[in-house]
Amino acid sequence: MKFITQHQNSSRTDHEYLFTSESVSPGHPDKVCDQISDAILDLFLSHDPSAKVAAETMVVPNNVIVGGEITSTYYASQEEIGSLVRNIIKDIGYKTEPFNYESVKINNFISEQSPEIFQAVSQEDHNQGAGDQGIMFGYACRETPVLMPAAIYYSHRIINNVFDAIQDGSLQGLGPDAKTQVTLNYSKAQPYSAESIVLSIQHSDSYSQDDVRRLVLPYIEKSMPEGWMCGSDKLLINPSGRFTIGGPAADTGLTGRKIIVDTYGGAVPHGGGAFSGKDPSKVDRSAAYACRYLAKNIVASGLAEKCLIQISYAIGVAQPLSVYLTTYKTATVPEAQIIRAVSKSMDLTPYGIRKHLKLDRPIYRVTANYGHFGRDARENGEFSWEKTDLIDELLHHVKL
Repeated sequence: MKFITQHQNSSRTDHEYLFTSESVSPGHPDKVCDQISDAILDLFLSHDPSAKVAAETMVVPNNVIVGGEITSTYYASQEEIGSLVRNIIKDIGYKTEPFNYESVKINNFISEQSPEIFQAVSQEDHNQGAGDQGIMFGYACRETPVLMPAAIYYSHRIINNVFDAIQDGSLQGLGPDAKTQVTLNYSKAQPYSAESIVLSIQHSDSYSQDDVRRLVLPYIEKSMPEGWMCGSDKLLINPSGRFTIGGPAADTGLTGRKIIVDTYGGAVPHGGGAFSGKDPSKVDRSAAYACRYLAKNIVASGLAEKCLIQISYAIGVAQPLSVYLTTYKTATVPEAQIIRAVSKSMDLTPYGIRKHLKLDRPIYRVTANYGHFGRDARENGEFSWEKTDLIDELLHHVKL
């Protein structure tokens, strides 16, 4: 395994610039699919922690198509999968036509995993190979309290606050389908205010654009730091005018199409694959979580102000082919020492990652909304990769 470090060009850090990220609501068609795929994964892991799952979902008007490959000791009937899908659609808020949890047609085409792939990943020890080749990235920085880039962090906050208000009844007449976009001003690599904010949200036919703006404005304002709100002319609410038809009735959805929303909002590279519907033998998911975990602990420990990590794998091979790390010249010790500490602090085989982060549990549906990173680690094991419990280990090996 080869470790590489490189100081990247930091030309953006000495002047002012704009940077934009977006987020989408749980009712966005692609996110409906991500939630269904991850709920199917959770169903199988709840009965069989060693299940191999690659669930894919597509939604179109009045139809949900579920496919993919699953190998498990647990058998889920057509009725069980159908009930699971309907409950998710209901929870999101699609309770009326033209996309209704009760009347939607569910087409189940799940099959068994390829025996050749299963053979490569079936060992339950350190020799278990990666489920596919791929490159994964993880990142952390000090722009926000959760060590995430600011634009994606505030995009998630806006959509989360608005959607929660819809769900609890505080906001009436707004639908489940929404997306937001936040553009921030930066000076010397630090964000200091919003240049513009966009929110497009499904609404009742009786609402005007001004009505929607008046309803959502308080939730946008409370999502941003004090003094960061953009001018009223740069706050764009439903800029296309009307948005009365939304969700799968208006737009086809697919699992894995919101990968930048899921990660760092485009602030750093994204790896080769999506996350949702994939069990932790798929390094697309588990190694991306490991990269975030390592990068976050490096920044939280004070070893760097920001950190990017890349890991690559080959299908059927346990050890990573390469590990790359850069701190963008912000490290407080030589990067070679950080790399050495990383190699000694965590087993980066697929098995090692799964055991360290305890990924063989039904903890994934909640990741399908508001990003996989920058969340609070929970007692039931959700978002275990957001813990900062590796700091002492890293610092110990750095000192050595």
